[in-house]
Amino acid sequence: MTGCSEIAEKLFSLDQAVEKFIYDGCQLAIGGFTITRNPMALIYAIIRKGIKDLHLVCHSNGQGMDILVGAGCVKRLEIAYGGNGRYAPTCIRFRRAVETGKLEFEDYSNYQMALRFLAGSLSIPFIPTRTGLGSDLIRFEGFSKSTRNEEKVAGRKYARIDNPFSPETEEVALLPALNPDVALIHAQHVGEEGTVRIKGLTFADLEQAKAADKVIVTFEEIVSRSFIRQDPDQNSLASFFVDAYVKVPYGAHPTACFNFYDYDPGHLNLYRHMAEDDGRFEDYLAEWVYGVKSHEEYLGKVGIDMLLKIKASPGVGYAPGLDRK
Repeated sequence: MTGCSEIAEKLFSLDQAVEKFIYDGCQLAIGGFTITRNPMALIYAIIRKGIKDLHLVCHSNGQGMDILVGAGCVKRLEIAYGGNGRYAPTCIRFRRAVETGKLEFEDYSNYQMALRFLAGSLSIPFIPTRTGLGSDLIRFEGFSKSTRNEEKVAGRKYARIDNPFSPETEEVALLPALNPDVALIHAQHVGEEGTVRIKGLTFADLEQAKAADKVIVTFEEIVSRSFIRQDPDQNSLASFFVDAYVKVPYGAHPTACFNFYDYDPGHLNLYRHMAEDDGRFEDYLAEWVYGVKSHEEYLGKVGIDMLLKIKASPGVGYAPGLDRK
């Protein structure tokens, strides 16, 4: 790829990245938030490859998490929140899997999950906090004793200790660190030397990437060194954090990618209606995941008219006139 010699050895196709780094049973972190910047193109590739028994760890996620769970790729899940905003305040296939006992599940608060990834990124085994004390998040554990013996599963959901600096007045909770095998992140820009720039809110993506053993970044466009050097405070990850780059325009569809495109209301409504029924959900997978051979074919199926409708307006970063019903 012209102008990309410095990252050429790390440039992969979707299938190549999945085959090289993601495997049955691995602990996988996916970035983004509900219906924003989910690494959807990678997630579809994971499903098509038939990868199973994933241990999924997310801050708060929506479409990506839900379709992975619904497709039967996930054995256990640790998450703060799973929802698609107005389209599914609680993700449909995720809820169905928990209610029917098909998914091992443990919940933390948004702040607690962010702290756990932060601890992993700092290479410390746990992190103290006051948050959650006195709540049911601390009182109830989701994983069984047998699950606690599995690799990459914390032996306890939390521990409580007296603050060693003020033992008579304060108790703190200790949360276990997270160090995923692989983190999947979608970004707007990658510089020709490999620097990643995420525009807009980064959520817990940077902590996930720094905590993970391997990092795959899908992105919208490659930009020049001079572009990356403008506003360097806007850069997010240095190249040494990243193991694979995959250029996939609209790689977060049907979720949004700030400054590039909005979320796709029509597709999210379609997904909601089909996900509510087991048979229709299988039809959705057959048509939108298994039935397309490439990301380009997927975008062709979405259609140029819809891609233009969700295209972001410069200056605001989203599509102001988009019908979101």
